[in-house]
Amino acid sequence: MMARQSPRSRRVGDQIQRELATLIRDEVRDPRIGSVTVSGVEVTRDMGHARVYMTVLGADAEESRRAAEVLNGAASFLRRELGRRMVLRSTPQLRFHHDPSFDRGARLTGLIDSVIRREDEQGRED
Repeated sequence: MMARQSPRSRRVGDQIQRELATLIRDEVRDPRIGSVTVSGVEVTRDMGHARVYMTVLGADAEESRRAAEVLNGAASFLRRELGRRMVLRSTPQLRFHHDPSFDRGARLTGLIDSVIRREDEQGRED
C-alpha cells in the first residue's frame, strides 16, 4: 500500500471508486469480467496515478487477477470516461490490482464455519 494519502487525494479516490464501479458494471462488455467489486482506490498526491483494488465476486484469486489484467487493458477507455464524469484538471492513470482481502475473509469465514460444525457434532455425540 502507498504512504498516507492527503485528504484531497482520498476524496478523489473515493469518487473514482464510485464512478469506476458504475462504469465497469454498465460500460465494460467483456465476458472475462464477472461481477467486479472495486474495493478501494489510492491516488498519488500529485493525482497522476491511481491504484484500483478490485476482486470478482464468487471467483478465485487467479480469476480476479485475470480480470484485473483485462481491466488494465481497458484502462485508457475507463480513464477517458472518468474524465467526462469527474471535474478534475487531469484524470489519473489507472492501474488495476487484485485485492486479496476478500480471499482472506472468505477463507476465515470457512474456517470459523468448520469449527462451529465440529463443535456442534461433538456436542451431539456427548
